[in-house]
Amino acid sequence: MNRLLSAPYNKHKIGKKQAVAILFIMPFFVLYSIFTIFPVFQGIYVSLCNWNLMGKASFVGIENYKKMMQDKNFYLSCIHTVKFVIFSVPFLVILSFILALLANRAVCFRRFLRTAYYLPGVLSVSVASYLASFVFAPYRGLLNGLLRSFHFLNGQKEILWLQDSNKVWFSLVAMTLWWTIGFSMLLYLAALQDIPEVLYDAAKVDGAAPLQIFWKITVPLLKPTIFLVMMLQIIASFKVFGQIHLMTGGGPANTTRSLIQYIYQQAFEKNKLGYASAMSYFLFVVLCLLVFIQRRFGRQEEG
Repeated sequence: MNRLLSAPYNKHKIGKKQAVAILFIMPFFVLYSIFTIFPVFQGIYVSLCNWNLMGKASFVGIENYKKMMQDKNFYLSCIHTVKFVIFSVPFLVILSFILALLANRAVCFRRFLRTAYYLPGVLSVSVASYLASFVFAPYRGLLNGLLRSFHFLNGQKEILWLQDSNKVWFSLVAMTLWWTIGFSMLLYLAALQDIPEVLYDAAKVDGAAPLQIFWKITVPLLKPTIFLVMMLQIIASFKVFGQIHLMTGGGPANTTRSLIQYIYQQAFEKNKLGYASAMSYFLFVVLCLLVFIQRRFGRQEEG
């Protein structure tokens, strides 16, 4: 009987809580809708139009997508982007893992190591790219200066790290490694510290060698983190723009022009907003597929 009498009151109380929650959520939801949800649908419409920032957009249907499929420069920029992913991701995944193992060791200066590994990540892409451009510059650059000091360039021409199409990818990948490796290292480090020490102690008591402990305990328990780091780096590498734009401008001879840089050129240099939007949504679909794969396999690893 008491429950029946209190039921309307409980419903009124729950409804009041929901109303208060909606009031707190509403400001964020309104701003999110204006600055995120609406631009997504607006961009889809723009991708179906011809628009040069001036005047009214003219609807052309899927013509921009047809043009994209026939654009040689679009395919080349996609190839360059995939090349950067292939060159950078394995090094980022493996080297950040090694750095995390070093930073996790019980040594007196491990805090210094953690700080030193992560410190470049606080720099903006413009600052990091400027420093890298100075390091790889010919004649006055730091790297060529060191090579000359150790007599590796005696009687040889200057190495054109950013102007030679055979060496420019090394420069871009090296800069990206130095700049971004700290974040992945922190993810590995957090996962390493979550492994119970009891497992290592039990393995040592059973006479397991350090390599056996590493391959039988550490690596299996870090599989979800390894996969997460790999997928995050793949997604980030597909969106590469800043360091390429600032260090090489897509050169030499457009051999390093990424997809986002090509989108930028079409949108803001040639004022083809509709065509740039179509390519942007192609990249959006690719990234959504990568996120879907990451979530699908991530759940399998957790299970």
